[in-house]
Amino acid sequence: MEWHISSFKELDTTDLYQILSLRINVFMLEQNCLYPECDHKDQAAAHLFLQHGDRILAYARLLPPGISFPNSAAIGRVVVDSEYRSSGLGRDLVSRALTQTLQLYPGTPIRISAQQHLEEFYASLGFHTESPAYLEDGIPHIRMVYTSSGP
Repeated sequence: MEWHISSFKELDTTDLYQILSLRINVFMLEQNCLYPECDHKDQAAAHLFLQHGDRILAYARLLPPGISFPNSAAIGRVVVDSEYRSSGLGRDLVSRALTQTLQLYPGTPIRISAQQHLEEFYASLGFHTESPAYLEDGIPHIRMVYTSSGP
């Protein structure tokens, strides 16, 4: 198993296919949610993923300030293959995503639109809730922020 961080242009077609496949399988099929997966943000993102052979086991996209939130970087499309959940891989993924995002955009707050049932998980990694629950693609979400200097 090996972690990778790549720009959109650095992704080869197999990696891109596996990333999109994982995102679609989890977010659209498993969660029964119809939404535009190809949202034109991938081209601006850094793509963090754990690869085992030709299979992507975990993935997150790291977005520069102004793409998802004004004046804030963002971490999105955080996903772990269903066979590897409850293994600590999600915590490792988000920790790595935070480290990479802070390196790419130092001193910039990092915001996420988190599924509400994961609020405690993200809070345990240093995120703070900053919005009431809202529906995003039919699923309750909350906006959370991480700053390297605290809440």
